[in-house]
Amino acid sequence: MKVLVIGGGGREHAIVDALARSPQVEKIYCAPGNAGIARQAECVPIRETEVERLRDFAAEQGISLTVVGPEVALAAGVADCFKAAGLRIFGPTKAAARIESSKEFAKELMARYGIPTAGFRAFTEYAAARDYVAGRPFPAVLKYDGLAAGKGVVIAQTMEEADAALKDMLLDDKFGEGKVVVEDYLEGPEFSFMCFVSGHRVWPMVLAQDHKRAYDGDKGPNTGGMGAYSPLPFITAEDERYALEHILQPVADAMVAEGCPFEGVLYGGLMKTAQGIKVIEFNARFGDPETEVVLPRLKSDIVDIFCAVAEGRDTRLEWHDFAALGIVLASKGYPGSYEKGHEITGLENVAGTVYHMGTKADGDRILTAGGRVLFVVGRGRDLAEARAAALRDVERIGCDNLFHRTDIGHWAFDK
Repeated sequence: MKVLVIGGGGREHAIVDALARSPQVEKIYCAPGNAGIARQAECVPIRETEVERLRDFAAEQGISLTVVGPEVALAAGVADCFKAAGLRIFGPTKAAARIESSKEFAKELMARYGIPTAGFRAFTEYAAARDYVAGRPFPAVLKYDGLAAGKGVVIAQTMEEADAALKDMLLDDKFGEGKVVVEDYLEGPEFSFMCFVSGHRVWPMVLAQDHKRAYDGDKGPNTGGMGAYSPLPFITAEDERYALEHILQPVADAMVAEGCPFEGVLYGGLMKTAQGIKVIEFNARFGDPETEVVLPRLKSDIVDIFCAVAEGRDTRLEWHDFAALGIVLASKGYPGSYEKGHEITGLENVAGTVYHMGTKADGDRILTAGGRVLFVVGRGRDLAEARAAALRDVERIGCDNLFHRTDIGHWAFDK
């Protein structure tokens, strides 16, 4: 088979890596890809949102299967475009992807179908949102309604913080024009429950947890994720079964009932609260960086799974029992402004796996080209062994403009 992967980050590198392990795959293309992906796939200079160009490329090259990584491509309707042309694609339609592209759509869906989540109200007017937040207890959870690259959520501890966030989202259009969803604050460990979904069929993946805050001790600003690990010792088999039966399966069924059946990866961002497991958010695709620790644990041939989902037929998932823990190396200044073009050395000395998130090649040199640059994955019989392996590999990589967290997995170690 010839396979096309859409995207150019660490998640897509992990998808390409999983596809490369399949004996069914003859050739992998990635659009646009990055310097690390280029070692396993042919990179094509087409942006994720250029859906017609992507469709034409797939048709011209005789691509058997296209796999969509980023949410922006889904929101741009890439799956609809490919299906209209009779091309097989793994990813939800634009209508189904609203479960991520509109927080309000997701919250109203959950309210209609009795799926456990925090109480909420949506606002388009700054003054009304400010008055509502001012009359409620803090912390206040403020979410931009649309896509914001993982940075559209603010947990405000004070009215000053809340006011600044509301101005960003509703007056200054920091993420574009849109609404703000104000949610009740929930407490407890968060975890990521990704499932392959095809209509009513739901196949759960192994659980993972990522770390959103920039610095050790969960300090600093929210990011797109600074590390992840799998499995999760603090989530019981009973917790997992509850989440599947009361959240993920009902949402898949609800999407069918709403006339926009889901096909692809449904990502449940969940929280284990004192009142039970509740939904923080849904995504319509593989999580990043969770994918980079989940897919290495997949024993099954991922091509069989992608094709079964795209064709609406049954399949089975098998998993390795080792632990995987990954650490993000990010540009200094991220998630704010940062420099690009710093040379990275020592990658050839790494013993484990490195997924490239934001890199570019300059001849034989590898340079930084994004906020999150590399994702270093360690494996082990348990999480302690996996973290030690990842930290050893991080020390083997040289770059004067990267930083990382050293406490990834602390929720598991602290329990």
